[in-house]
Amino acid sequence: MRVGAGDSRHVLPTSGAARFSSALGAPDFQKRGSIIHCSAKGAATLAPTAAELGRNENLHAHARSAEYRLPK
Repeated sequence: MRVGAGDSRHVLPTSGAARFSSALGAPDFQKRGSIIHCSAKGAATLAPTAAELGRNENLHAHARSAEYRLPK
C-alpha cells in the first residue's frame, strides 16, 4: 500500500463535527486568563463564601486571601 499525503493511519472520534470544524490551531495551546474587577463592598460580600470554598478544596492560601478582604 502506498501512503500519500492525504492518507491517514488514525481516526479521531469527533461525532461528525470534523465535517464543519477545523483542525487544532494556536489558540488550542494557549493558556487563557481573566482579569476580574470587584469593588471593596463586593469583595467583602463574597469573601466568606470564597474562604469556605477555598478551605473545602484545601486551597488555604486562597481562603486567607479572601478573609483578608473582609472589613476589619
